[in-house]
Parts: sequence; structure tokens; C-alpha cells
Amino acid sequence: MKIILGIDPGSRITGYGVIGFDGKKANYLASGCVKITADDIAQRLQQVYHGIREVMTQFPPHEVAIEQVFMHQNPGSALKLGQARGAAIVAASCDGIMVAEYSAKQIKQAVVGYGAAQKTQVQQMVKTLLNLSDVPQTDAADALAVALCHAHNCRGTACRAQLDEGIK
Repeated sequence: MKIILGIDPGSRITGYGVIGFDGKKANYLASGCVKITADDIAQRLQQVYHGIREVMTQFPPHEVAIEQVFMHQNPGSALKLGQARGAAIVAASCDGIMVAEYSAKQIKQAVVGYGAAQKTQVQQMVKTLLNLSDVPQTDAADALAVALCHAHNCRGTACRAQLDEGIK
């Protein structure tokens, strides 16, 4: 069974979701949030990095997927999000694991079946698909959706070969 870590990057809260995937069925392993408390940008990025590394120590993934930056109306917000995303990518790739990237539309399409789905719809489908008793917190649900999207998109041999090549 492959362990997939999904990451929903944020400059104040970075969500993570860990699933096991056997090629047919996804199983919930863990989820949560790395809460960023520092005000200094360098310390904030360190918190993202160390938070993701801690998750990877507890649940060593075979594959990692992250949400791409979407264009904010506020360029400053997009820049901060991009920096947090970069810290998460570096943390995830330190062990030589290739990091797959998906747009918000791709993630929603894979999980809900509709690329413009609302956050509540994503949360509900994550709960249903992973057979959870409660709806996960928003950032954790988004990260689990990233992991589920990756599992769905990497069933084919081309994607599997690309990931296997990235792990070598």
C-alpha cells in the first residue's frame, strides 16, 4: 500500500492529509494542520518546513501532492502563499520524493466531480470517500482532497512510471 501525503499550503495554516492507497481504495491515516504562529517571514517558512517534516517522520510517504498557487486579487497574499508552498515542497522533496502538483479545479473535479465545487462540498466528499465519522476541518479536508486527487490521477502506468523514476 502506497502512503500519499497531500498538502494544502498556507501562510498561516498549512493543511496536511495522509492516506493509504492500494490502487483501488483509499484509507484515512491522518490529517491536521501546521499552525504558523511566527510573524517573521523566515520563521514562518521554517514552521511550515518543520511541520511537514514532522508529518513525514510520523507517516513516511511514498508520494506527495500539493495544491498549486491560484491567483489572488492581492499580489502580496499570492507571494506569501507561494513562499509557504515552496517551503512545503522543499520539506517534502528532501527525501528524494517527487512532488506532484494539482490545481484547485483538478482537485475539486477529482473529489467532487465538479471543478467549481464549494469548500463544504469538498469536505463532505472527503468524509464520504474516506468513510470518516465527522467532516474534517477545512484545511485538513483540502489536504486530504489533494491526496485523493493524486491517488485518482496516478492509477495509470505513465504516472506510476514517472513517480517511480522520481523516487530513484
